[in-house]
Amino acid sequence: MKILLTGATGYIGKRLIPILLELGHTLVCSVRDKQRIPDEIANHERIDIIEVDFLNLSTLDNIPKDIDIAYYLIHSMSSSSKFEKMEYDCAVHFKTYLSQQTKVKQVIYLSGIVNDLQLSKHLLSRKNVEETLHSDSYALTTFRAGIIVGSGSASFEIIRDLTEKLPIMIAPKWIKTKSQPIAIRDVLSYLSKAIGNEKIYNKSYDIFGPNTLSYKEMMLQFAEVRKFKRTIISVPVMTPKLSSYWLYFITTTSYKLAINLVDSMKVEVIGKPSDINDILDIEPISYKHAVKLAFKKIEQNGVVSSWKDSLISGRFREKISQYIKVPEYGCFKDVKIRTVVDETQTLDKIWAIGGTTGWYYATFLWKLRGYLDKVVGGIGLRRGRTHQTKLNAGDPLDFWRVLYASKEEKRLLLFAEMRLPGEAWLEFKIIKNELHQRATFRPKGILGRMYWYAVLPFHGIIFNGMINKLVSKK
Repeated sequence: MKILLTGATGYIGKRLIPILLELGHTLVCSVRDKQRIPDEIANHERIDIIEVDFLNLSTLDNIPKDIDIAYYLIHSMSSSSKFEKMEYDCAVHFKTYLSQQTKVKQVIYLSGIVNDLQLSKHLLSRKNVEETLHSDSYALTTFRAGIIVGSGSASFEIIRDLTEKLPIMIAPKWIKTKSQPIAIRDVLSYLSKAIGNEKIYNKSYDIFGPNTLSYKEMMLQFAEVRKFKRTIISVPVMTPKLSSYWLYFITTTSYKLAINLVDSMKVEVIGKPSDINDILDIEPISYKHAVKLAFKKIEQNGVVSSWKDSLISGRFREKISQYIKVPEYGCFKDVKIRTVVDETQTLDKIWAIGGTTGWYYATFLWKLRGYLDKVVGGIGLRRGRTHQTKLNAGDPLDFWRVLYASKEEKRLLLFAEMRLPGEAWLEFKIIKNELHQRATFRPKGILGRMYWYAVLPFHGIIFNGMINKLVSKK
């Protein structure tokens, strides 16, 4: 079948692609920015990449007319006051175009469990999107998932951060909230097995794991799997704002995401039983088993996608391609050039930079800069990187975002997402056996100029040391 996959660069979309290909389907991956598609996906013979922004009607004509199935995986965790209208408009435009201009038979939508009487704004918005997507022209199948447990998922990484960093935890009262976590592998099974199954046309199903657990119980069971001993004490005095700060400073999450997560964590995520497991022949695995499988992926360096890949984890709100052209005028630059001894080794070092590898020289200064960024509300260094040796456009890299990554062209371009009075780029490129390392800063006002001169002495230490390490044989 020919399948339209929206949200193809998202946490679920990236993991669904290889499963659908293995089942023999042809995919049309809808993205807002083609630059964010990894080469192995972009160059696959059974994948077409189209640029579509469902808030921009003029881009919808890029969708082919002959699709059979469509996945609606568009979600927002934006803290913008307009996010509800944005999600509603996206759903309306998607539904209208597919109903009138395509031959689609089934739309599969992944939502969240929305049975609580007092839903968070984001869960309420997802419920409204489901109602909006209903159409007389195609069958809608909705899966409402509980908390998703898998390497790279936001909930998994937050529980991991809290459990691994804090032997004794003083936590907000929402850690007593009950939920039914579900493994990412089970979510993908529901989504892939739903294709063309007329038994589930025009129906909604809650999908969830076999365990009903509070967040506290999830953290304690997580600790058991990791062989940690942890003590968790809940207190009733933490306001939502304090809870958000607590998550922000202890975990890798951004402050905006922390606000939305705290809002959702107060809501019980308990699913309604149905016959969906029998229909699709799925037996969801336990929470502990899901955690163990997640760590197998992490240990094998096999994390396919992460919540940190989302642009909301940093400062980006526009297309990455708009920042690829590094400005020349009105900028401060630090350019260093060294002869490369072993080109392959240097490229491998560049592609492994950041994360657990560090920045090769004076990493403590990078960590200090990350700490200062975190204090003023930035993202700091704790996002790390999704994969230890691979980089693709759109990937997070500590407090940078990958704009362009091509080993064939021997070029890596990063854009700074830390809080700055201006914009900053960091580029590595090998030209005729020489490594060109260029830092570019476009200041914003007098404060930006003062900032550049203030950090200039540190640049002399950091950038010289870094490029020397990159070209050395050690």
